[in-house]
Order: sequence, then structure tokens, then C-alpha cells
Amino acid sequence: MADEVAPQTLGDQAARQLANATKTVAQYSVITPRWLVHLLQWLPVEAGIYRVNKVKNPADVKTACTVRENGQLPDSFVNYEERPREYFLNAVSTKLNIHTRVSDLYSSPHDQIKEQLRLTIETIKEHQESELINNPDYGLLASVADSQRILPLTGAPTPDDLDELLTKVWKEPAFFLTHPLAIAAFGRECTRRGVPPPTVSLFGAQFLTWRGIPLIPSDKIPVADGKSKILLIRVGEKRQGVVGLFQPGLPGEQNPGLSVRLMGIDQHAIASYLISLYCSLAVLTDDAIALLDDVEVNKFHDYPDTYK
Repeated sequence: MADEVAPQTLGDQAARQLANATKTVAQYSVITPRWLVHLLQWLPVEAGIYRVNKVKNPADVKTACTVRENGQLPDSFVNYEERPREYFLNAVSTKLNIHTRVSDLYSSPHDQIKEQLRLTIETIKEHQESELINNPDYGLLASVADSQRILPLTGAPTPDDLDELLTKVWKEPAFFLTHPLAIAAFGRECTRRGVPPPTVSLFGAQFLTWRGIPLIPSDKIPVADGKSKILLIRVGEKRQGVVGLFQPGLPGEQNPGLSVRLMGIDQHAIASYLISLYCSLAVLTDDAIALLDDVEVNKFHDYPDTYK
């Protein structure tokens, strides 16, 4: 009996020419949750300036429990610093160029201008979080007072180290902030001691906690030579903590502190957009922030039997 010949049909490759592919927007791997921005209290400032007035020599303010017989009162007054620090908003800006031919012809199903703006704004917001942490003038790491800096007891971050941080920021601490590698190292130390840290749900995500305080990850915390840092932060103006600063009412405002403005179309039919984000950060009192420095984050190999 002769072999049957398979009937001829339309092939997959040819059929795909008549099919519409479902297309995603551009996936951008550098985007992170930017938890720090969500957790800060943001304050609008007037004319881009925020002045932090402080009491001068707080220990000099005298009070006393008066004796009923003589009723004598101590003389006292509260003095202020004569040259308080002023914070000025910092600009994170860029110019976006896009040819009008591209936006005219290739904007279905996704608008090319909107996508270019979305991706550029995401980049600026990532840069913003990095500045809030690392800026040498106002960033968190540069704002820690010497008295609020400690070193780990053994190298890797341990529960004892985080407890020591809590002695520095004991008045209503809000969260720890550190690199994901440091959180992993802390988790290993807790497991090794038999005290695995519980988790808490914030913004629909799960975070490890210590003493009920969440450990918030950020890849903007530096890691160098296998070492990183852990911050403990109190937030809010009423708590005399850390606050973020932004300028309200900007021309072309898209989000608080974020402005997008069309600069024009040049003779080459290229449209240019100016994207600017104005922000800063202020630490209202020294004890609003503390730093555990030089924690080792690559200590997995030290306990080979624990993690088999």
C-alpha cells in the first residue's frame, strides 16, 4: 500500500502575515518600586527654600518643681540658632527629543510620545531616589551625625546591630532602609540564631521586619567590596523626622514636583520636551536617622552547614 501524502495546508509562517501581534509597551528593567519615595512625608515649599529652625543649647532651658512655701520660679527662655540651615530644591532634568515623523506614523497601538515620556520620567524618578540617598549635600547618608553612626559587632548585620540602631532612633522609628543584599545577610543571621524575622504587608508587598519595624530594600544604597550600610529613619514633620521637599504648582506639572514642557520643534522636525523634577530632603533633628556602616553582605560561605 502506498504511503499517504499529507494534504497541503497554509503554513504557520505565511498565516502569521495576516495576524495582529499583541504588543507590550517597552519593558524597562531599571524600574524599581522606589519605596523610599512612598514612605517619606512630602512637604510643599515656597520659592524652593526650606529653613530648619532649631533650639540652641536645649539643655539650657531650665524648669523646676516649686516648693509650695516659697513658690520660687527659675528664670529661663528658649533660644534659637541664629544661622539655621536652609535647604534648596535640587533639579533632576533632561531633554527628550523625538522626530515628528516617528510620532505621526508609528503611534498605534502605543503613542510614541507618551511612551518616550513615560520611560524618561521613570529614569528621572530612579535618579531622584538615588539623590535622596546619596547626594553629598542633602542625601540621607551625608546627613547622619557622627554620634548616630555605628559599626557592626561581627561584620554581618545581626539582630544585635539593629537593636543598637534602635537605641539611636528610639522615638517612633519608621523603617530600616538598606540594600537587598544586606536584608538577605540579616535574614541569614536571624535564621542561624533561630529567630527568623516576621514579615509585614505594605503597599501590597511583603517585607521582613525587626522589632516590628520593616526593612525596606533599595538598590540605591551603595555596595562596595562586599560591604553596605543600613539606615534607620524616623519620618514626618510633626515627629521631627525626615521629610521630602517639592515645589508645587510648576508650569506643565504632571506629578508633584515633576514638570514636562514642550520646548518646540526645530527645522529638522524634531520635537523637544524639557522634563524636570525638583526635590530635596531635610533631616529635622540629629536623632531622626542613624547608620550602621560597613556591614558585610557576602557571608553566606561562613556557615556552610546551616544552609544545606
